[in-house]
Amino acid sequence: MTHILLLEDLPEIRVWLKALALQVFPQAQITEAARVHDAREHISAQRFDLALVDLGLPDGSGVEVVAALREAQPEAQSVVVTIHDDDDHLFPALQAGAFGYLLKEQSREQLADQLRRISAGEPPLSPSIARRVIQYFAAQQRSQFREKTPLMPGVTLTERENEVLLRVAKGFTLPEIGVQLNLSRHTIADYVKQIYRKLNVSSRAEVALEAQRLGLFRR
Repeated sequence: MTHILLLEDLPEIRVWLKALALQVFPQAQITEAARVHDAREHISAQRFDLALVDLGLPDGSGVEVVAALREAQPEAQSVVVTIHDDDDHLFPALQAGAFGYLLKEQSREQLADQLRRISAGEPPLSPSIARRVIQYFAAQQRSQFREKTPLMPGVTLTERENEVLLRVAKGFTLPEIGVQLNLSRHTIADYVKQIYRKLNVSSRAEVALEAQRLGLFRR
Protein backbone atom coordinates (compact mmCIF):
# COMPACT_ATOMS: atom_id res chain seq x y z
CA MET A 1 0.00 0.00 0.00
CA THR A 2 1.23 3.47 -0.90
CA HIS A 3 1.25 5.95 1.98
CA ILE A 4 0.77 9.53 0.82
CA LEU A 5 1.06 12.80 2.71
CA LEU A 6 -1.18 15.47 1.15
CA LEU A 7 -0.33 19.03 2.17
CA GLU A 8 -2.80 21.66 0.92
CA ASP A 9 -4.50 24.41 2.93
CA LEU A 10 -7.58 25.00 0.71
CA PRO A 11 -10.24 22.34 1.50
CA GLU A 12 -11.72 22.22 -2.01
CA ILE A 13 -8.29 21.82 -3.61
CA ARG A 14 -7.37 19.19 -1.03
CA VAL A 15 -10.46 17.17 -2.00
CA TRP A 16 -9.52 17.50 -5.68
CA LEU A 17 -5.92 16.41 -5.07
CA LYS A 18 -7.03 13.48 -2.94
CA ALA A 19 -9.25 12.26 -5.77
CA LEU A 20 -6.33 12.69 -8.17
CA ALA A 21 -4.01 10.69 -5.90
CA LEU A 22 -6.55 7.88 -5.56
CA GLN A 23 -7.01 7.82 -9.32
CA VAL A 24 -3.29 7.09 -9.75
CA PHE A 25 -2.80 5.04 -6.57
CA PRO A 26 -6.19 3.38 -5.90
CA GLN A 27 -5.10 1.55 -2.75
CA ALA A 28 -3.27 4.49 -1.22
CA GLN A 29 -3.62 5.52 2.39
CA ILE A 30 -3.73 9.32 2.42
CA THR A 31 -2.88 11.54 5.38
CA GLU A 32 -4.05 15.13 4.98
CA ALA A 33 -2.51 18.31 6.37
CA ALA A 34 -3.31 21.98 5.93
CA ARG A 35 -0.27 23.54 7.61
CA VAL A 36 3.49 23.06 7.71
CA HIS A 37 3.28 22.32 11.43
CA ASP A 38 0.75 19.52 10.92
CA ALA A 39 2.79 18.00 8.10
CA ARG A 40 5.93 17.98 10.24
CA GLU A 41 4.06 16.16 13.01
CA HIS A 42 2.83 13.53 10.56
CA ILE A 43 6.36 13.03 9.22
CA SER A 44 7.67 12.42 12.73
CA ALA A 45 4.88 9.95 13.51
CA GLN A 46 4.60 7.76 10.39
CA ARG A 47 6.32 6.66 7.22
CA PHE A 48 5.39 7.90 3.76
CA ASP A 49 6.17 6.81 0.22
CA LEU A 50 5.05 10.03 -1.41
CA ALA A 51 4.15 13.59 -0.45
CA LEU A 52 2.08 15.97 -2.58
CA VAL A 53 3.03 19.42 -1.34
CA ASP A 54 1.61 22.88 -1.92
CA LEU A 55 4.04 25.77 -1.42
CA GLY A 56 2.01 28.71 -0.12
CA LEU A 57 0.71 27.73 3.33
CA PRO A 58 -0.64 29.75 6.28
CA ASP A 59 2.35 29.05 8.53
CA GLY A 60 5.21 28.80 6.05
CA SER A 61 6.38 27.27 2.80
CA GLY A 62 5.94 23.73 1.57
CA VAL A 63 9.67 23.78 0.81
CA GLU A 64 10.19 23.32 4.56
CA VAL A 65 8.17 20.11 4.42
CA VAL A 66 10.05 18.85 1.36
CA ALA A 67 13.33 19.37 3.22
CA ALA A 68 12.00 17.82 6.44
CA LEU A 69 10.75 14.72 4.64
CA ARG A 70 14.02 14.31 2.77
CA GLU A 71 15.96 14.48 6.03
CA ALA A 72 13.67 12.22 8.05
CA GLN A 73 12.70 9.75 5.32
CA PRO A 74 15.21 9.86 2.44
CA GLU A 75 13.44 7.06 0.59
CA ALA A 76 10.18 9.07 0.36
CA GLN A 77 9.53 11.25 -2.68
CA SER A 78 8.06 14.75 -2.61
CA VAL A 79 6.16 16.24 -5.53
CA VAL A 80 5.26 19.91 -5.43
CA VAL A 81 1.78 20.72 -6.75
CA THR A 82 1.41 24.48 -7.03
CA ILE A 83 0.36 27.52 -9.04
CA HIS A 84 3.87 29.00 -8.91
CA ASP A 85 5.97 28.52 -12.04
CA ASP A 86 8.73 31.06 -11.31
CA ASP A 87 12.38 30.40 -10.49
CA ASP A 88 12.03 31.77 -6.95
CA HIS A 89 9.69 28.89 -6.08
CA LEU A 90 10.92 26.17 -8.45
CA PHE A 91 14.61 25.99 -7.65
CA PRO A 92 14.40 26.20 -3.84
CA ALA A 93 11.94 23.30 -4.01
CA LEU A 94 14.27 21.22 -6.20
CA GLN A 95 17.26 22.08 -4.02
CA ALA A 96 15.29 21.01 -0.92
CA GLY A 97 14.81 17.59 -2.49
CA ALA A 98 11.57 17.72 -4.51
CA PHE A 99 11.39 14.78 -6.94
CA GLY A 100 8.83 16.50 -9.14
CA TYR A 101 7.11 19.82 -9.73
CA LEU A 102 3.59 20.05 -11.15
CA LEU A 103 1.39 23.02 -11.94
CA LYS A 104 -2.25 23.04 -10.84
CA GLU A 105 -3.23 24.73 -14.10
CA GLN A 106 -2.89 21.38 -15.88
CA SER A 107 -5.95 19.17 -16.28
CA ARG A 108 -6.57 16.32 -13.87
CA GLU A 109 -5.73 13.79 -16.59
CA GLN A 110 -2.47 15.54 -17.40
CA LEU A 111 -1.48 15.57 -13.74
CA ALA A 112 -2.46 11.91 -13.39
CA ASP A 113 -0.27 11.00 -16.37
CA GLN A 114 2.64 12.85 -14.77
CA LEU A 115 2.17 11.12 -11.40
CA ARG A 116 2.05 7.68 -13.04
CA ARG A 117 5.64 8.24 -14.16
CA ILE A 118 6.78 7.93 -10.55
CA SER A 119 6.31 4.15 -10.72
CA ALA A 120 8.82 4.08 -13.60
CA GLY A 121 11.29 6.22 -11.69
CA GLU A 122 10.62 9.27 -13.86
CA PRO A 123 10.36 12.68 -12.16
CA PRO A 124 6.93 14.21 -12.77
CA LEU A 125 7.58 17.65 -14.28
CA SER A 126 5.05 19.85 -16.01
CA PRO A 127 6.33 20.55 -19.56
CA SER A 128 6.86 24.26 -18.91
CA ILE A 129 8.81 23.42 -15.75
CA ALA A 130 11.05 20.97 -17.60
CA ARG A 131 11.81 23.70 -20.16
CA ARG A 132 12.51 26.22 -17.39
CA VAL A 133 15.00 23.83 -15.74
CA ILE A 134 16.82 23.32 -19.03
CA GLN A 135 16.88 27.06 -19.76
CA TYR A 136 18.23 27.76 -16.29
CA PHE A 137 21.10 25.35 -16.63
CA ALA A 138 21.78 26.57 -20.15
CA ALA A 139 22.22 30.08 -18.71
CA GLN A 140 24.38 28.71 -15.92
CA GLN A 141 26.51 26.86 -18.43
CA ARG A 142 27.05 29.99 -20.52
CA SER A 143 28.04 32.12 -17.54
CA GLN A 144 29.93 29.67 -15.34
CA PHE A 145 31.08 26.78 -17.50
CA ARG A 146 32.75 28.37 -20.51
CA GLU A 147 35.04 25.40 -20.92
CA LYS A 148 33.71 21.94 -21.51
CA THR A 149 33.92 19.94 -18.27
CA PRO A 150 35.34 16.47 -18.87
CA LEU A 151 33.90 13.33 -17.39
CA MET A 152 35.60 11.68 -14.46
CA PRO A 153 38.87 9.97 -15.47
CA GLY A 154 38.20 6.62 -17.09
CA VAL A 155 34.47 7.36 -17.64
CA THR A 156 33.15 7.72 -21.17
CA LEU A 157 29.68 7.76 -22.70
CA THR A 158 28.88 5.91 -25.90
CA GLU A 159 27.22 7.68 -28.80
CA ARG A 160 23.93 5.96 -27.93
CA GLU A 161 24.23 7.03 -24.29
CA ASN A 162 24.79 10.61 -25.44
CA GLU A 163 21.66 10.41 -27.58
CA VAL A 164 19.62 9.16 -24.63
CA LEU A 165 21.19 11.69 -22.26
CA LEU A 166 20.27 14.61 -24.52
CA ARG A 167 16.64 13.50 -24.77
CA VAL A 168 16.32 12.95 -21.02
CA ALA A 169 17.73 16.43 -20.46
CA LYS A 170 15.17 17.87 -22.88
CA GLY A 171 12.36 16.40 -20.79
CA PHE A 172 11.22 13.53 -23.01
CA THR A 173 9.71 10.51 -21.26
CA LEU A 174 11.25 7.05 -21.57
CA PRO A 175 8.55 5.81 -23.99
CA GLU A 176 9.00 8.94 -26.14
CA ILE A 177 12.76 8.39 -26.27
CA GLY A 178 12.17 4.76 -27.19
CA VAL A 179 10.03 5.78 -30.17
CA GLN A 180 12.59 8.36 -31.30
CA LEU A 181 15.47 5.89 -31.15
CA ASN A 182 13.46 2.83 -32.19
CA LEU A 183 14.25 1.03 -28.93
CA SER A 184 12.04 -0.52 -26.26
CA ARG A 185 11.13 1.45 -23.16
CA HIS A 186 12.98 -1.10 -21.01
CA THR A 187 16.13 -0.70 -23.08
CA ILE A 188 15.94 3.08 -22.64
CA ALA A 189 15.46 2.61 -18.89
CA ASP A 190 18.65 0.52 -18.79
CA TYR A 191 20.53 3.24 -20.66
CA VAL A 192 19.25 5.88 -18.24
CA LYS A 193 20.36 3.90 -15.19
CA GLN A 194 23.77 3.38 -16.76
CA ILE A 195 24.10 7.09 -17.59
CA TYR A 196 23.05 8.17 -14.09
CA ARG A 197 25.64 5.79 -12.62
CA LYS A 198 28.44 6.96 -14.92
CA LEU A 199 27.74 10.65 -14.33
CA ASN A 200 27.00 10.17 -10.62
CA VAL A 201 23.72 12.10 -10.85
CA SER A 202 20.30 11.39 -9.38
CA SER A 203 17.86 13.87 -10.89
CA ARG A 204 16.70 15.17 -14.26
CA ALA A 205 17.93 18.64 -13.30
CA GLU A 206 21.47 17.29 -12.82
CA VAL A 207 21.19 15.44 -16.14
CA ALA A 208 20.31 18.72 -17.87
CA LEU A 209 23.39 20.33 -16.39
CA GLU A 210 25.65 17.47 -17.49
CA ALA A 211 24.21 17.60 -21.01
CA GLN A 212 25.06 21.29 -21.11
CA ARG A 213 28.57 20.68 -19.81
CA LEU A 214 29.15 18.03 -22.46
CA GLY A 215 27.94 20.36 -25.19
CA LEU A 216 25.12 18.06 -26.30
CA PHE A 217 22.62 20.89 -26.85
CA ARG A 218 24.89 22.28 -29.57
CA ARG A 219 24.50 19.16 -31.67
